[in-house]
Amino acid sequence: MYTYWDKSAETIPEEELKRRQLAGFQAAVDQALKTPFYRERLRKAGITSGADVGSLTSVQDIPFTSKDDLRDAYPYGMLAVPLEEVVRLHASSGTTGTPTVIYQSAEDIGVWPDLAARSIAATGAAKKDVFQNMMTYGLFTGGLGLHYGAERLGCLVIPAGSGNTKRQFKLMKDFRTTMVHATPSYLLHLHSKMNEEGVRIEDLSLKKAFVGAEPHSENIRKKIENLLRVDVYNSYGLSEMNGPGVAFECECKDGMHVWEDAFLLEVIDPDTLKAVPDGEEGELVFTTLRRKATPLLRYRTRDLSRIYPGPCSCGRTHRRIERIKGRTDDMLIINGVNVFPSQIEEVIMKMPEIGNNYQILVEKAGALDRITVKTEVGPAIFSDDARDMNHLRERIKDNLKASISISPAVELHEPGVLPVYEGKAKRVFDVRAGE
Repeated sequence: MYTYWDKSAETIPEEELKRRQLAGFQAAVDQALKTPFYRERLRKAGITSGADVGSLTSVQDIPFTSKDDLRDAYPYGMLAVPLEEVVRLHASSGTTGTPTVIYQSAEDIGVWPDLAARSIAATGAAKKDVFQNMMTYGLFTGGLGLHYGAERLGCLVIPAGSGNTKRQFKLMKDFRTTMVHATPSYLLHLHSKMNEEGVRIEDLSLKKAFVGAEPHSENIRKKIENLLRVDVYNSYGLSEMNGPGVAFECECKDGMHVWEDAFLLEVIDPDTLKAVPDGEEGELVFTTLRRKATPLLRYRTRDLSRIYPGPCSCGRTHRRIERIKGRTDDMLIINGVNVFPSQIEEVIMKMPEIGNNYQILVEKAGALDRITVKTEVGPAIFSDDARDMNHLRERIKDNLKASISISPAVELHEPGVLPVYEGKAKRVFDVRAGE
């Protein structure tokens, strides 16, 4: 028996879902026309009202929106309601220093917790659960999204925030936390500190972990599940849409359901910008269907995934996407070879000798690119015997070459040597341009 937050919405027949999407799409166009940015862009495309988009395929008549567009429109160019109707803003920073800002009206803030509650309930969670949120609070959407979703579901919520591992363990033990929300890297760090803090798995009541904010491999999920003896559920969100609550795994753990009554999903070829068929990998593009203050049309996420063809056995009719492989702008080109960091993670995390932390360094060696994979190894493996360590290093190199077609340098480190990040883990250091 699967758990639902709003079964009628989650199992809505396909034709009714499409009808609602079209109504939401037309309303989103009307709302977007109230912003200085979209008013000019849509009129150039011959669109002056929502009535001009008569079908869902009409979305292809609308120009894409990018992160650079949001920065160029800073601070108020994307605002579609009077400022006095805005009750919150969230922002994310970037390399240019100009943040992307998303405004939320009271109505928007009401929609978000419902989507987040729907997401949490899809994992089998219920009112009896105790939810400890280990994500950062503030302008970043990751903390508040699932916080309010868990409250809407009726759970006891502990807003622990990120970091302070000693306190996290005390809260988990004292209040018998059953669910946590954290980055994958922080959960691995948490486990690495258990012996030091005198904490045993048996001391905890943990049953579920919701992970997000970092692309991660299936092997990382399995590693966390084995180490902490919990069910780990993958989630997807981005601040431009509404943070957590865009897509979430259900109890089947067979892809993340996109809540299609709130977001119109496209998958495009990032080079040709044409739609790709279900099952084929491409870049995710979203249009908000229920947001008033900052409507976004055809927002290019740069995130790479694919739509799973066919229905999910849980009965939900909202389509599913695969875990995020990486970003189009995260791809590394190493001497002409395309490499995604997720490919490297997939390889090294299959090896039981490898610890919980790694880094990828890309630099120049003369005219050529040089890639170095730095990884911690388990305390039982790290040895002063040079032959053992050299043998492990060569096995890692061989496994990586078989996957990514190039042979990186490999550095092995003792546990705890590589830095740990309380927020999103920084895995890649590309210094070829002197960054």
